[in-house]
Amino acid sequence: MNGAPRARRGGNTRQRIQEVALGFFLERGYEKTSLREVADELGISKPAVYYHFKTKEDILVGLLGDVGRELDALIAWGREQPRTLESKRELLARYSVIFDDAAPLFRIMQQNIATLSELTVGQEFTDRTTALAALLKDAEAPMAAQVRSVSALLTLHFGTFALEYIDGAAEDKRLALLDSATELLTSAYAVQEAADGPAA
Repeated sequence: MNGAPRARRGGNTRQRIQEVALGFFLERGYEKTSLREVADELGISKPAVYYHFKTKEDILVGLLGDVGRELDALIAWGREQPRTLESKRELLARYSVIFDDAAPLFRIMQQNIATLSELTVGQEFTDRTTALAALLKDAEAPMAAQVRSVSALLTLHFGTFALEYIDGAAEDKRLALLDSATELLTSAYAVQEAADGPAA
């Protein structure tokens, strides 16, 4: 399995299955990975894999479990906050940390979007992204302002994948990307203010 992490000997079998599957998903894609290959890489039987995961989607759901809970908590937090620029900046900042920590998983979702969009796990990811976008934009704002607000989220999504091709410390790159996304979000408010005109 070139380029993908090999499973640690011993330890929790369920975790080892997830580690090997994650490596395969990243290397060759979700659709081209089989449970038989995962079992062979681990040196266990296919029924042993089935004992923990009935399908590949079950493995992906397991991998995304913690991330999903973090995103759900962030969305719940965002819905309780006032719809101010300060709150939205904080939402972006918190999302940046979650997204950066789970970048390999989000990369799998992005690279296999056509296949995963038909699965429950893919729909849940789309629903969460849609909920975050709704928290960042104002439905009553001018179209240009709404586009900039949503683009701030997309900047974090696609920018995170591009960071591996840019030299620099990982945390410095994350913060630079967050700055870019925050600038877009802030500019949405400038568009809104321009549309509203000077205060009376």
